[in-house]
Amino acid sequence: MIDRMGAWPRRRVLAGMVGATAALGAPAILRAAPSGKPVRVGGTLSLTGFLAQTAQIHKIAAEIMVEEINGRNGFLGRPVEYVLLDDQSKPDVARSLYEKLITVDKVDLIQGPYATAPILAAMGVAQRYNKVIIQSSMGIPKLQTYEMAFPATPFGPNPDQTYPNVILDAMASLPTPPKTIVILTSKFPSAQFMAQGMRTEAEKRGVKVALYLEYESGNRDFGAIAARVKEANADFLWVGSLGLESNQILEALRKLDYTPKTSFHLYPAPGPLALSPDGNLVWSSTFLEPDEPFMSRPGMKKISELYKARATKANLPYPIIDAQAAGMVAAWQILEQGVNGAKSLEDKQIAAWLKKNVVTTVYGPTKFDGLYNHGAPAQLIRQVQNKEWKVVWPKEFAAPGVKLIGS
Repeated sequence: MIDRMGAWPRRRVLAGMVGATAALGAPAILRAAPSGKPVRVGGTLSLTGFLAQTAQIHKIAAEIMVEEINGRNGFLGRPVEYVLLDDQSKPDVARSLYEKLITVDKVDLIQGPYATAPILAAMGVAQRYNKVIIQSSMGIPKLQTYEMAFPATPFGPNPDQTYPNVILDAMASLPTPPKTIVILTSKFPSAQFMAQGMRTEAEKRGVKVALYLEYESGNRDFGAIAARVKEANADFLWVGSLGLESNQILEALRKLDYTPKTSFHLYPAPGPLALSPDGNLVWSSTFLEPDEPFMSRPGMKKISELYKARATKANLPYPIIDAQAAGMVAAWQILEQGVNGAKSLEDKQIAAWLKKNVVTTVYGPTKFDGLYNHGAPAQLIRQVQNKEWKVVWPKEFAAPGVKLIGS
């Protein structure tokens, strides 16, 4: 069933085990369960459309966090209710639904959607109504000019400069460093932004860009594009992909009997790419994976276990927590600390508290006092090894015994 706006009915997620988790180490029996009128937090995710594979990951992570928050003290002692709508992977739908959530549904607070284009659409609505918006996955920080918008994922203020150099450093570490590169990207805003940065930084480092090629967001026919990639035959393939596009591109290349020497994929659906026979040894972007040193962070082990159980039940092909799920976990951690720190549901008070304080998330200590409300960048590279994603670069973030494998 769909409502009149074409979105799935709102999904209300209330605690199933209120009081099951202790707050700050106190026994649950000593704490009062959240009670009273629920605090309603509205948001959208791309539950259908070309972003749905990845948005499903965000949905599971959000539901876990709402239950965890309600298992502590909720927001100011009141239970949290998540009002979730489907933006269908369309920014204009996201814009309409956030307007509806704020003006018709009268939610108390909002959370951002997944992916840059829907986030920007939602952010405009948030600014019009002076609402705090925490977003987990907007890859163009310079567009986050709204003072009450906060990033949950540590992209840093200039990822189009900082992250390409992490990739180029990793490339330089290979036994035979690549001298030529093909850059293939979706026209989706954040992918295109990062692709342009990769081209600029590669040329600065003396890596020749043999081909720069863009395709429309949501494209599924990569035959002609694959032919051009094969013809260029560069040492390295950088793909500004989202969702299943990487799988489709690699499959199209295989049909031409061509396998890239080494390839990087920006924002793929993690499970399908890791489990695909075409995905062995490919690189991708991340900010953490369920290995050390990340598992030693407070709460990370429990959240990882909860995510694995829920993702398995939902039949996700890769039920392992990664940076996509962690981004949504961090968004709820930030909102929880902002509300309880400010001791208020007033958006301006929450924003003021976040600007002045350090919050703790699965990404570590997080500050919002930098350019575009961002802190320091923390991008990492992961690689598919034996059908699992492993952090491989920078070396100090790789788990013991794990290293970057050259093709």
